[in-house]
Amino acid sequence: MTCPVFPQPAKNKASLWKVFFKKRRSWLDALYERSYGMKMGEFILPGLRLYMINQPELVRKVMVQDVTQFPKHRMLGDILEPLLGESIFTTNGEQWQKQRDMLDPAFKHARVQQVFGLMQDAVAEMSARLAEQTQQPELDIDPEMTYVTADIIFRTIMSARLEPEQANRILEAFVRFQEESPKLALLKMFKMPGWIQRGFSERKRIQAAQEIRGAIEDIVRPRYQQAEAARAGCPSSRQALEQQQDILSSLLLTTDAATGQPFSFSEIVDQISMLFLAGHETSASALTWSLYLLALYPDIQEQAHQEVTRILAEQPMSVEAIRKMVLVRDTFREALRLYPPVGFLTRECTHATEMRDKKLAKGASVVISPWLIHRHQDFWDNPHGFDPFRFTNKSLKTPLSKSYLPFGAGPRVCIGAAFAQQEASLILATLLRDYRFTLADGFVPQPVGRLTIRSENGMHLVLTRRTPETK
Repeated sequence: MTCPVFPQPAKNKASLWKVFFKKRRSWLDALYERSYGMKMGEFILPGLRLYMINQPELVRKVMVQDVTQFPKHRMLGDILEPLLGESIFTTNGEQWQKQRDMLDPAFKHARVQQVFGLMQDAVAEMSARLAEQTQQPELDIDPEMTYVTADIIFRTIMSARLEPEQANRILEAFVRFQEESPKLALLKMFKMPGWIQRGFSERKRIQAAQEIRGAIEDIVRPRYQQAEAARAGCPSSRQALEQQQDILSSLLLTTDAATGQPFSFSEIVDQISMLFLAGHETSASALTWSLYLLALYPDIQEQAHQEVTRILAEQPMSVEAIRKMVLVRDTFREALRLYPPVGFLTRECTHATEMRDKKLAKGASVVISPWLIHRHQDFWDNPHGFDPFRFTNKSLKTPLSKSYLPFGAGPRVCIGAAFAQQEASLILATLLRDYRFTLADGFVPQPVGRLTIRSENGMHLVLTRRTPETK
């Protein structure tokens, strides 16, 4: 059986010179053969000592048991601050806990069900757009996955349809932001002077972040003013706010349990920017890889298609219907295993500690890598192979709680995990119902690790519209 593509690791660890000058394109380029079998590795850079931890017990220590002693790394906050501000993606301690407590109600189970209709509207338009392109010899599906997930975020969070021109502007800006961010991280790791870090590349990155935040601010501002009027006692504003079914309305209505204060305008924009990044970029990455895997394995694609059509013959597309689509769900789960959107999670030691035979000083960097853990031969059978059935036939080497963390783990597990899985199942079910897809002749994707793991050369598929006879 064909093995899904992944970057072939170098035989040996790269020198610092190679890391700085030749590995800036992708974090994956810095990995070598031993990376995929080690339980813990040490990397010494001019600006920091970095420890890669793959052993499940140590991962649990960092992300679950002693989470307050291993906060998110300051460098991550520095890199993402122009786009995400002080959101739950980058904050720590009491500030993070306050934000998380205020955000949680917006992502309760009932809220996820409420926005399903908004998701359906965006997905229906996606399918219609694709129908117009089936006569093309091939199609890069990656931009379409990015568009539809961004559109879903705009609709479900802000009740705003993402128009194509606006989408192109925002998503192109995010591509620039993502391409430039690893360069800044490397400059920081190598302790380059501030004036180099603030060079032309950084100016491009900040400009891209401002373009994205500006678009979000334009949508949030009138809604925030409406919320202020409601808090000042205007009944019509209060009624209008409560009638909104999106996530933003929940964020505008929620208050801090300790102080009774709502989010400020800048705090709302920070959180919405975070939800936009986490909600569209990670889902788009995983969906693109899911379609690649289904195209690579037509037999499994056909089984998934039959599952979708059988269920939809009994009931309309709904939350209940997609919950019954086990193979659709597990295909997405396996794509998350092979190509986790966030391949590397960075933490910082707040105290000296010891792990295995290594002494970690205060301030040392700890990296948990879902990319490596999900491909570790001690934790998975056929770790580089595609097997969506592994989740239901219980042929797992280790419990998923120890070796599977596409959404993170512990208190900082992704707040939108249920949202993302519902969205992905809906999109995949719609595509499997309406289309057959194969890889374009000779096309091989090229995975790169930046803020997320994407295919550098897109994802070129041939789409064939299914007729009623072939559905």
